[in-house]
Amino acid sequence: MTVARSDPLLVVGAGIAGVTAALEAAEAGQPVVLVERDPSVGGRVLKNHQYFPKLCPPSCGMEINTRRLSKNPLVRVLTRSQVTAARREGAGWHVTVRRSAEHVTSACTACGDCSKVCPATVADPFNLGLGRVPAIRIPHADAWPRRYVMDREACPAGCRACADACKVPGAIDLDARDRDEELAVGAVVVATGWSSYPVEKLPELGGGLLPDVVANVTLERMAAPSGPTGGKILRPSDGAPPKRVAFVQCAGSRDVKHLPYCSAVCCTVSTKQALYVKEQLPDADVTIYYIDRRTPGRNESMLPRTEAAGVKFVKGKVGKVTQGPGGALLLHVEDVDAGRKIDAQADLVVLATGMVPLGNGTVPLPVVRDGDGFALDDRAARIFAAGVARRPEDVAASVRDATGVAAKAVSAARSV
Repeated sequence: MTVARSDPLLVVGAGIAGVTAALEAAEAGQPVVLVERDPSVGGRVLKNHQYFPKLCPPSCGMEINTRRLSKNPLVRVLTRSQVTAARREGAGWHVTVRRSAEHVTSACTACGDCSKVCPATVADPFNLGLGRVPAIRIPHADAWPRRYVMDREACPAGCRACADACKVPGAIDLDARDRDEELAVGAVVVATGWSSYPVEKLPELGGGLLPDVVANVTLERMAAPSGPTGGKILRPSDGAPPKRVAFVQCAGSRDVKHLPYCSAVCCTVSTKQALYVKEQLPDADVTIYYIDRRTPGRNESMLPRTEAAGVKFVKGKVGKVTQGPGGALLLHVEDVDAGRKIDAQADLVVLATGMVPLGNGTVPLPVVRDGDGFALDDRAARIFAAGVARRPEDVAASVRDATGVAAKAVSAARSV
């Protein structure tokens, strides 16, 4: 017999997959607790400059979801929170959620008076540490909940500038402390997302050594209007627009020394990025060096668009990137079609680094994982995986995946 349970569904991670799973479950009548370690929802999607294939900003789709969240009483969103302990309790789970101190409370009106007087700065986490921001600030332009956040540990001793400037009673609590909350949940969706493979592990490609060698995720922030350069694509070393841009595919992917798997989206991401580089810098020489071009489904349309824009494709693996003459970067490439090795020059090199699943070892749940660290469904344990926590995929695929996972998780949470 199947009956409804009163215990909510727990969704860990509020990127596009987690938000989708939470909303789909709640709109099916299931109470949901959505836990996110960052101060706002949206995850890596909101750090993109454009979606493909339409090349529109990600704020469009996410704004629809945050409106749905704000209007649905069945979803409880806990930001700046992490699951720190879990134990099986009957058919479901008993979890402990550590909620970081809320020095800025829900009374905040996001007026900005506090940030104007803040004397301390921190590396900007939203912009991947590129640039600095006040210790008390709105996380980013599209942040939801629309509330300021404070890095209390960065504040000078005894500083009360923000609290003295705030005109809203109870909006700032300088004495707030971390606290634990205990929850009984009927099932769990793991939507912990991904991180970019560290460029520092690719010194042969100049990663971590040459300032003008950047990761694909870094270029997204450089090109975004809300990014550290105001949307201008510039060389980190001297702030000049690059005249030659090289994209290096499979940077650390499909490599037994790094990531043995294909991250599925890197080829399409690079074609998208090459298009907006050409749009901003039409006279730039843009080349994509690839092993195979993998743009499945409708994303195949990106290839002729990119070629029509003047982007060159060279089939060949880049073996090494070094500092060349006059500040240029020198790429040592195997040109497969020409049957020879070549040396090419660039002013900016973008490494198409792969997707690494997050949550492995950080979520205190017995999550079953494959050999690459991606999570698998475990219906017996009522633990389900969604989005890139399950496999590398693009935003559209993550949304579809999370919708299906929500149905499975709701069914499990309601069964006894």
